[in-house]
Parts: sequence; C-alpha cells; structure tokens
Amino acid sequence: MATTAHSEVPPPKGPAIETTKTKSKVRPGDRVFLGLSRGSGITLLVIMAAIAAFLTYRAALAISKDEGNFFTTFEWNPAGDPPVFGIAVLAFGTVVSSIIAMVIAVPVAVGIALFISHYAPRKLAAPLAYVVDLLAAVPSIIYGLWGAIFLVPYLGGLNKWLDQYMGWTYIFDKSSPGVARNLFTVGILLAIMILPIITNVTREVFLQVPRMHEEAALALGATRWEVIRMSVLPFGRSGIISASMLGLGRALGETMAVAVVLSPSFLISGHLLDPGGGTFAQNIAAKFNEADEFGRDALIASGLVLFVITLLVNGAARMIIARRKEYSGANA
Repeated sequence: MATTAHSEVPPPKGPAIETTKTKSKVRPGDRVFLGLSRGSGITLLVIMAAIAAFLTYRAALAISKDEGNFFTTFEWNPAGDPPVFGIAVLAFGTVVSSIIAMVIAVPVAVGIALFISHYAPRKLAAPLAYVVDLLAAVPSIIYGLWGAIFLVPYLGGLNKWLDQYMGWTYIFDKSSPGVARNLFTVGILLAIMILPIITNVTREVFLQVPRMHEEAALALGATRWEVIRMSVLPFGRSGIISASMLGLGRALGETMAVAVVLSPSFLISGHLLDPGGGTFAQNIAAKFNEADEFGRDALIASGLVLFVITLLVNGAARMIIARRKEYSGANA
C-alpha cells in the first residue's frame, strides 16, 4: 500500500506588501479659493488691528492731558482750562438704552420668527417676512425723525401712566417734568430698529430645524407648542444668541436716531423717564464737527471704549456658545 506523506508547506516568503500613500492632487481652483479665504481672514485681522492701534494712539494723547478721571468724570469739557472730560454718563446711557432695547426686542423677535416659520400660512408668511426685511433697510435717520415727531409725543401718556402706577419701582419714577426725550424712549426706538435684524436671523435658524425632529415629536402626541419647546428652541439657541448679539451691536453703536430723539445731558439718573442722558455714538456725532484737534482725540478716546465694549460683548457670546454644547444645533 502506497502511503503519501503529507508535509506542511510553509507560506511563500515574498516581499512585504508596501503601502504607498498617494498624495491627492490639489486642483488650481482649490488653491485659489484657499488663498482668497486665508487672505480675507488675514486682511480682516489686519484692519481690526489697525483700527485698534489708531484709536489707542489718539486716545492716549487725550487721556494723558485729562485733569479728571476719564472713567468716572460726569463732565465733557475738553476745551476747558484745564481740560476735563469723562465717559461715566456716556457708558451709563449706552448700556441702559441697549438693555432696554434687548429686553423689548428679543422676545418679540423670537415670537415673530416662530409665527412666520411655524404658525403662519404660506400666503401670509411670505409677505410678512418681506415686510420685516424692509424694516431692516430703513435708514437710521428715518427712524430718528419718526421717533422725534411721532414716538416722543405719544410716549408722554405712557410715561405718565408708568409714573403713576409703577413709580414705586424708582426706575419709572419721573422726578423732573419734560417731554419723553429720555433713555426709555431711546430704548424703545432702538428695539424697533434691531427687531428686523434679530427676527431675520432667528427665522432662518428656525427654518433649518430637521423636519424629522418635528415629525417625531408630533407622532409621539406632542402639541405644537411642545414641538417648539422640545425641538425648535433647543436647535435654535445658538442662532438666537448670535442674532441677539448682532442686534446688540447695532444698539450700542446707533448714532443718528439717538441724536435726534435724545436730549443730551451729563447727569446720571436712575429715573429712566427723566429727560437727558447720553450715549457714546450720540456724543461723538454731536460734538465732532465743532471740536478742535484735542477735542477730537477725546471723542476718539470715548470711541475706543465703545470699541472695546463691542468686542467684549461679541467675545462673551462666542464663549457662551462654545462652552455650552447644548446650544449647538447639531447636538439638538
């Protein structure tokens, strides 16, 4: 009987398989786009740095000759002997009027955006969105003229009502007579001006909510409000914050409308209904033409403070969004 011997055949020893990394070819169009994008970003940083350097240099020239405390002085007289000027009143007026505008505008804007994106029928949503877009295109001076001719006279009755029924809060206690040319009126006017900006951005964010999220909530028996509360608002939080910061940026820097409506004075009063007050932009617009070189440096110094406040506000908003992951629509 023939026997066959089975022998284990070792695996063939061949050269190790070499993996070659092939570099993907970069198309010329991609290189051009990358260069343009990178150059645009660098250009923006250079412009911002140049503005900051210019403001800092001119502000240092003025502050070095100021005989008072630039941050706490309740006076603006750079042409005096000695020159005395400060931003205490301007900072107070700018912050207070902007807070009033945000308190009024943000809830109303979110409500309008929700109505257009989730409640209104299509035949009504499109014209309403178009009207909101038109409000954003109205020049500031038109808002100012409307505020001075229409808003100021008609707010006199509201001021009296607030003084009579809400005067116990001290904020709405009107201690001095006069027309409604005060920070409260300015805040209402600024709220109307920033309303279309916040509404447009928020509306576009709400329209990006995944349809499947809303349909899943409806399938589970949720009401329309529960769908908005559980799906739409969590998805759009980052957009609401971004839109609010855009509106706040315009409120902080608004010039002509505030200059037309407000009766400027360098007094700080906790009574919002009292005439007077001032903002950075309004003070610069009112005093720039008649100021000498040193006076303009002083105004530029106040502009530097407004520049820093705007940067801090936007930086704080970005930090809030970055640290809170639930504000990201992708995680909703």
